[in-house]
Amino acid sequence: MSVNLATMLREGTKKSHTMAENVGFVKCFLKGVVEKNSYRTLVANLYFVYSAMEEEMERLCHHELVSKIYFPELNRKQCLEKDLSFYYGPNWRNEVAPSEAAKAYIARIHEVAETQPELLAAHSYTRYLGDLSGGQILKKIAQRAMNLGEDGTAFYEFETISDEKAFKNKYRQSLNEMPIDQATAEQIVDEANAAFGMNMKMFMELEGNLIKAIGIMLFNTLTRRRSTGSTELATAEN
Repeated sequence: MSVNLATMLREGTKKSHTMAENVGFVKCFLKGVVEKNSYRTLVANLYFVYSAMEEEMERLCHHELVSKIYFPELNRKQCLEKDLSFYYGPNWRNEVAPSEAAKAYIARIHEVAETQPELLAAHSYTRYLGDLSGGQILKKIAQRAMNLGEDGTAFYEFETISDEKAFKNKYRQSLNEMPIDQATAEQIVDEANAAFGMNMKMFMELEGNLIKAIGIMLFNTLTRRRSTGSTELATAEN
């Protein structure tokens, strides 16, 4: 038996998707306000999350259900390693560690892989389809906001996928070909909403650093303006 899981996931996660986009860190990012330390922390967290997910997907690649959505060309781990080397330097492995929210996310991925492998579809869908859908836009935002060249945004590049739209259609078809019943499909949708929640918690952890950085930026701007104003006044008086 098969169900239209792709449509169920799209419709069933609309509210979570909107909520994620309205988290402060994400709203600032989409508006081009990106603080490099916060961003590199996010990259580090994503590295640990994707490492866990890809480890489990590879381990279960012959599983009756997981095999339907196992596409190694989606893997992000090596791309994230490139970015971490850029942001932290060659010893980045000694510099990074998952945050509390990332640890909970990672633990959940390993848990479902052991107990209900079919729920990995929810985590794969939530991360990879989002990466494919908005990757190029987010890449350009990050490059402009942090004055980057071609380095530091490998995460958004899917070098072995030439047609992203066609691949997303293929992925959705594979979701629909999973031999599951309605109840299992609903569990996968519930897990996808939970995955959105775990992503939001990672974003929320970064808001304190972002707000602090924006405050410093505004303070420096005001200080420069006051300094310029004082100089102009002194010049006028002379």
